[in-house]
Amino acid sequence: MKKTKHISLSLKNFHCDCCRRLLELAMETQDFELVRIQENRIEIAYSPAKTSFEDIRKFLTALGFIPIQSRELEIVETIKRAVYELIFEMNNADSIVRKSEYLVGKTGLSFPTLAKLFSKHEGCTLERYIIQKKIEKIKLMILEDEYTLSEIAYLMDYSSVHYLSNLFKKETGYTFTEYKRKFGNTSKS
Repeated sequence: MKKTKHISLSLKNFHCDCCRRLLELAMETQDFELVRIQENRIEIAYSPAKTSFEDIRKFLTALGFIPIQSRELEIVETIKRAVYELIFEMNNADSIVRKSEYLVGKTGLSFPTLAKLFSKHEGCTLERYIIQKKIEKIKLMILEDEYTLSEIAYLMDYSSVHYLSNLFKKETGYTFTEYKRKFGNTSKS
């Protein structure tokens, strides 16, 4: 009988369902098995006779999922996952800005502590990161063409289309119309 070892890892850049699917597909060709995925933590079963931890680390890193080896970095990835959930999965951009309870609930740490850890490890403030993620969501909404600009501003918790327009131009270098004209045709096949 082959001896099997299990390893549990937290991963950097592992936030969405696309990441999960990519990892699951890539694992099909490996000498190790994906046992469980929970948020940004995975469990892998492997035979030490065939595979080393370094092999696993290299495989994950090649996919862009870097194993995390510090508690602070795990917290930062938990924050990123929570921001992603609120903006992309729950369509609740407002909660992340006004109701830090969600992040506090996910991590068990105070919001000032989370903001400080995030800035320390990511090179930008948590608020800046949230704006970047909201802009990514707005780009998708523009290309999907399901909402008016007023509805997008409302859904993303901006006080007016004018404010959102200025922010979008500042962040992307494009007006809404320019962005849709440049990228809209490429998204429809």
